[in-house]
Amino acid sequence: MAPKLRILLIGNGGREHTLAWALAKSPRVDCIHVVSGNGGTEGVAKCKNISSVRPDDFAALVQHATNNQLNFLLPGPEVPLVAGIVDFFNQHAPNVQCFGPSQAAAQMEGSKTFSKDFMKRHGIPTARYENFDDYESARRYLETVDFRVVIKADGLAAGKGVIIPQNSQEAQAALKEIMLDKEFGAAGNSVVIEEFLEGDEISVLSLSDGQTILSLPAAQDHKRIGDGDTGPNTGGMGTYAPTPFATASLMAELEKTVLQPTIAGMTQDGIPFRGCLFTGFMLTPSGPRVLEYNVRFGDPETQSVLPLLQSDLAELMQACCTGTLLSHTLAIAPMSACTVVMAAAGYPGAYAKGTPMTVQPPAEEEGTFLFHAGTVVDSDGQLKTSGGRVIAATATGDSLTEAVDHAYKTVRLVRFEGMQFRRDIAHRALPDGLRPQRGIFKSGR
Repeated sequence: MAPKLRILLIGNGGREHTLAWALAKSPRVDCIHVVSGNGGTEGVAKCKNISSVRPDDFAALVQHATNNQLNFLLPGPEVPLVAGIVDFFNQHAPNVQCFGPSQAAAQMEGSKTFSKDFMKRHGIPTARYENFDDYESARRYLETVDFRVVIKADGLAAGKGVIIPQNSQEAQAALKEIMLDKEFGAAGNSVVIEEFLEGDEISVLSLSDGQTILSLPAAQDHKRIGDGDTGPNTGGMGTYAPTPFATASLMAELEKTVLQPTIAGMTQDGIPFRGCLFTGFMLTPSGPRVLEYNVRFGDPETQSVLPLLQSDLAELMQACCTGTLLSHTLAIAPMSACTVVMAAAGYPGAYAKGTPMTVQPPAEEEGTFLFHAGTVVDSDGQLKTSGGRVIAATATGDSLTEAVDHAYKTVRLVRFEGMQFRRDIAHRALPDGLRPQRGIFKSGR
């Protein structure tokens, strides 16, 4: 019998709480050490929050894994992957299986220039674009384009390094903000200026062992802070899955024209991808176009898709590590899921931390869940806010309408001062009469 998995899970957000929850259900999993975890992971069976080790101290993480006989590494966020945590563990802890790409493969998220050039090289359908590392050249290019643009900081910017100007004046201001004012720090040393695409946006999370790829149901994220997709971009204010826009025929098309060619292209380029590939699509009138790649589970997409997964997540992850994914299939519940993110007042701008919270337990046996993100339990046992996106309510249902209704009822289990959330998650997929009612919740409940 194969040894049970003793997992080192890196991260402290809603994605990591959801991954811990899903993995803890597997009989293959013995324990999960979460660095550094949050107020939610602390209460998951088999889980233990580790605050004595920093998530960016790879040597200390290897030592912790060795001391505690941990044999499986799962980095949740993109930062450690782009920094090369998998390569470090492969070199210094070869007995630890690693679910995630190498540093070279993680460039697919770490550099938008790299990923756009990859798409061009392998014929992956995407928007027209140009890369720039010189402000003046980029400024002059903007004066010549005859289409609306999106300006993206090349490097990692916590999901916020994308500006969508409304006109040429705003485009010039955005370019200055990114490249000269360094709004996103060193991530803006280079930029990608690309054609603005219109349509419905979907996200597809796919497991891969470098050859085979298995995709979870397509989800739709809501990036803007305000109802009706208004206000500044965030890390994501809610999702639902599966989205009705991703029909079976469309998913087959995406598999054939994008997902399989992406995995094959990475192997061809000498950077085989193992782990979870996140592909963001825009469904344009001219056909699907790739917006971006991420090299890990999405947040908050994970909170919606994993409650629909009936297969053993630990078994699938091990198959990705051992190159045996071809012998597996995904079992998906024939249901819908909806996730509503509750954020701190002021987010995505400046926000307070340390606000006391009250949280009533959801009825998980009825398909309702609360996945913590920016929460912490203080020394007195009080749950408090510790981030911008604080906690998410997720619910499953036999229909999307039912899932949305149950998710918003689950929101009522959470109270903290200044709480804000969108009241229209899944609005693109629901008929007007079935959309969540506005004004039935009050901020700060």
